[in-house]
Amino acid sequence: MKDYDIIIIGGGPAGLTAGIYASRARMRTLLIERLAPGGQAALTEIIENYPGFPEGILGPKLMEKMREQAIKTGLGIISGEVTEIEVKKGIVKTKDREHKALAIIIASGAHPQKLGVLGEDLLLGKGVSYCATCDGPLFKGQDIVVVGGGDSAVEEALFLTKFAKKVILIHRRDRLRAAKILQGRALANERIEFILDSVITEILGKKGVNRVKVKNKKTKEEKEIPCQGVFISIGIIPATEFLKGLINMDEKGYLLTDEDMKTSVAGIYACGDCRKKLLRQIITACGEGALAAFAATKYVEELKGMAYPGNSDR
Repeated sequence: MKDYDIIIIGGGPAGLTAGIYASRARMRTLLIERLAPGGQAALTEIIENYPGFPEGILGPKLMEKMREQAIKTGLGIISGEVTEIEVKKGIVKTKDREHKALAIIIASGAHPQKLGVLGEDLLLGKGVSYCATCDGPLFKGQDIVVVGGGDSAVEEALFLTKFAKKVILIHRRDRLRAAKILQGRALANERIEFILDSVITEILGKKGVNRVKVKNKKTKEEKEIPCQGVFISIGIIPATEFLKGLINMDEKGYLLTDEDMKTSVAGIYACGDCRKKLLRQIITACGEGALAAFAATKYVEELKGMAYPGNSDR
């Protein structure tokens, strides 16, 4: 078991930024990522609101640049799923290894929320998807359903028009929640059809999706809509299951922190989508990652009895 100053759990924008700041502060830092570094941002086709890219930038490209920069600072990155943290010993456990640190930064992000209807799990990977940029090209010339009414759902619907014959966006409310600029683009796109005030009650098909059952919430009318793909974008759930009973969180599982990203446990910090906050964007995740690393560095240096220089540029 190797000792580190700081261990970061999660390799999205928050985790990678924390890694850059901690490594530049000469902290022995390890980042543990469950899947490929980049998190949900790496699954976003085009990012238009990250400063410095007036024409936008591809999500995978931005995250690869962050990863390259983090590695260049000396950050160690390994793959693994964290299953437990032993707070008193500072031990972070994965399924097959243990690592020890003086401070821990939780940047575990979040994962897509499921509809919870019949056929969803059975047809996962057979027409049911939670990632348009991952699976959209598989549905060229076909009819696709997108579920949701927020920014992510409308962005996915717009992206899928590049491949699909028709995109049917189903939302449970009578109006979309997405930003006005996105709504305008979707409404102007002839390939997108809207079904509002409605919910999917079942996804049907044997070897693959071939239709969905839809129920109007006001009229109670039910009908079946033929389609070959169902893309679900109805929200996210924080990936904090392994921390229940250890760190204070809200009823949805989002971690509670102060303005310095400190959790209820000394030496443990949280940043990014796993943290309770108003806005979940790449830019806020990066800012929180920097704050968490700065606070964790100060904590480690105080433990070691080192002098701390203050808010200098690291």
